[in-house]
Amino acid sequence: MSKLIVENINLIDGSGADVKKNVTVVIEDGRFTHVGNSVETNGAEVIDGQGKYMLPGMIDTHVHLSTEFKPLADRIATPFSYHFYEAAQYAERTINAGITTVRDALGSSLGFKQAINDGLVTGPRMQVSINALSITGGHGDGYNYSGVDLGIVRPYEGMPDGIADGVEEVRKKTRELLRAGADVIKVMATGGVSSPTDHPKFTQYSLDELKVIVEEAEFRNGVKVMAHAQGLEGIKNCVEAGIHSIEHGIYLDDEVIEQMKEKGTYLVPTLLAPVSVIEFADELGISAVGLQKSKEVMADHKASFKKAYDAGVKIAMGTDAGVFKHGTNLRELELMVESGATPMDAIVISTKNAAECMEIEDLGLVKEGYIADFILTENNPLEDIGILKNNDEIKVVAKDGKILKSI
Repeated sequence: MSKLIVENINLIDGSGADVKKNVTVVIEDGRFTHVGNSVETNGAEVIDGQGKYMLPGMIDTHVHLSTEFKPLADRIATPFSYHFYEAAQYAERTINAGITTVRDALGSSLGFKQAINDGLVTGPRMQVSINALSITGGHGDGYNYSGVDLGIVRPYEGMPDGIADGVEEVRKKTRELLRAGADVIKVMATGGVSSPTDHPKFTQYSLDELKVIVEEAEFRNGVKVMAHAQGLEGIKNCVEAGIHSIEHGIYLDDEVIEQMKEKGTYLVPTLLAPVSVIEFADELGISAVGLQKSKEVMADHKASFKKAYDAGVKIAMGTDAGVFKHGTNLRELELMVESGATPMDAIVISTKNAAECMEIEDLGLVKEGYIADFILTENNPLEDIGILKNNDEIKVVAKDGKILKSI
């Protein structure tokens, strides 16, 4: 039985409770077994926290861990298998940033998740959607007006194609993704910022198609559905269809916010995505159209987040990392605070709420009996939430009670 004691820490436990000072935490076999006063060491490994701040491991419920935007010339010149080695680096950068759990929203196969679980690759625990369902010409279709398909994700063994039109096609494609090992089904319900032939406000899948996807995934197999949904009509269709989480949610109104509250629908805002696209457009190889659409949605995106937050909608942290550089995820908390959240709520959204969105009951809190994921920061993030975006500020990262980063 492995036993680790972390003593002399200031605890922000993820629940929203006040900071607890001079706390000792005991971890045995990957779980928190004691959170409170000092204990006898009895030969256990002991870490002196030296007054650092312990938080639960951060949870990003919207990433693309196997991809990262890059200029077209680089994409064309990159051998297919090289992407798998890049993905291993993305995973390591992500966990070093303090993200110990992710929900992959497109692009990672079951094999990547298993490689992390088996210790072949160092990275966060994963839930995977494998691919995303998209209509022909929709946000998940990389076909350009030129006739060239520049889709980020191409089908291969273990990665079914996601294009499907009509009730029976989406039913079959949902089943194929479940067969491939999907933990969650991702659907592109509206247009998007980065896609070449649509607009974020465009409604794509019909209500009947969305209902069938939910029926096949959740009602028949117990698997939730997450929806890329930016335009208002598409968001309303998703909420009515019973979809579990709205990704991005750029154009929300009071009516759909009330519906989300009534149904318990989560919002995963990804405020960082358009900000990073604008700031690093050249480096990421963002098209002029994608850059313009990112600028167009910025104000509405922040306003919708604040409106949902103020109304009490369930919110889980997500970033869309992969659209921008992996390892920069925790800037999302700073953006949430700038858009109206309190620093404590931003932390709860990124730990407890995110674990609940992913339906992992024993994760997201520093609490006895819970999975021992945690980070240690030098300074108090409640005084300056922006410190979390600095990877050097994250002094220790542990997953399942194992120290994976220590500086």
